[in-house]
Amino acid sequence: MTGVVLAAGAGRRYGAPKALAREADGVPWLVTACATLRAGGIDDVTVVLGAQADDGARLVPADVRTVRATGWERGLSASLAAALADVAGRADPPDAVLLTLVDLPGLRPEAVRRVLRAGAVRSSAGRPRSEARGDECRETPEAPERGATAALARATYGAPGHPVLVGRAHWAPLAATLDGDVGAGPYLRAHGVVEVDCADLGGGHDVDVPGGATSGTTC
Repeated sequence: MTGVVLAAGAGRRYGAPKALAREADGVPWLVTACATLRAGGIDDVTVVLGAQADDGARLVPADVRTVRATGWERGLSASLAAALADVAGRADPPDAVLLTLVDLPGLRPEAVRRVLRAGAVRSSAGRPRSEARGDECRETPEAPERGATAALARATYGAPGHPVLVGRAHWAPLAATLDGDVGAGPYLRAHGVVEVDCADLGGGHDVDVPGGATSGTTC
């Protein structure tokens, strides 16, 4: 399993690339995002950079892999495509990738764990469309795909959010759909993503402006 922090955008509404943003105590959001993934159970973490990538790279923890998104100006799709190409091109690619955004400083490790558990349920049961919370998952199988590579799950907070789990079987078809600032949302809806209720945890909406205003961007 690989966790990916998407952090390539220019942050136009924020006023600067969010890869350079820090919490009130000075901790970089990049550091917080990587720590959250690891606390949720993912050791292998990658950060995708784009705007002011050299400055962002200096904030990435030393033991975290960095990838630079070519054409990051095109929007979220370029960052996500770079992430998928990187994991797919490894000599020993992981079975799945867990995606999150750099501008979710309030994301909880428990949200990571819930999505991972729900993805495991989906992998063993086929391709369900369901809602899950904690260890519970109501399933309606839609296709015979099995195994960790078929996983597809995302956190919801009253609306779709992060993290998003994407099994290896979906990487190529998902990448083929990416365009502009449209990310994985349409593909996830069309392929029976497991919706994992994390509303009780909070922290699932991205920070759009300094001071904490949020929106519901999904990768």
